[in-house]
Amino acid sequence: MTTSKRGDLFNPLCPTRQLLDRIGTKWTSLTVKVLAESTPGEVRFAELRRRIPGISQKMLSVTLQSLVHDGLVARRVEPTVPPRVHYQLTALGRSLDGPLGALRTWAEQHMAAIESDNRHADGLPQEPEHLRQEPLRPSE
Repeated sequence: MTTSKRGDLFNPLCPTRQLLDRIGTKWTSLTVKVLAESTPGEVRFAELRRRIPGISQKMLSVTLQSLVHDGLVARRVEPTVPPRVHYQLTALGRSLDGPLGALRTWAEQHMAAIESDNRHADGLPQEPEHLRQEPLRPSE
C-alpha cells in the first residue's frame, strides 16, 4: 500500500498530481463535458466524435479507454453487427463535472488577461481597449 502525500504536487503519490496526470488533457475535459450534458445519458462513439471538434478517432478511443479504466465512464456494448458501443458518466465521473466547471469559469474570467500578457511578453501590439473583454465577475 502506498502512502498519500497530500498537498505535495512534486510527489508522484500526491492525489492531486495523480488526478491531473489522468484528466489534465483538453480531450478528457471536453469528453466529460459532452457526456455530462448528454440526455438520456448514453452517447455513442460517433456522436461523441461529432460533438468534440478536432478530436481524432484514435484520440477519442484512447481518452475513453482511460476514463473507463479510471471508473469515470461506463461502457456498454450492444451485441449487434457491427457492435454499438455506448458511453456514459458514472457517479464518480458526474462528480468531476463540478470541478471542471469551476475551471471553465476561471478560464472565462482570466483568459483575456493571460492572452494580453502573452502578447506583451512576445513583443506584440496589445489589443485596442475597445476590443478587450472585461473579466467576468463571479456573481455574473
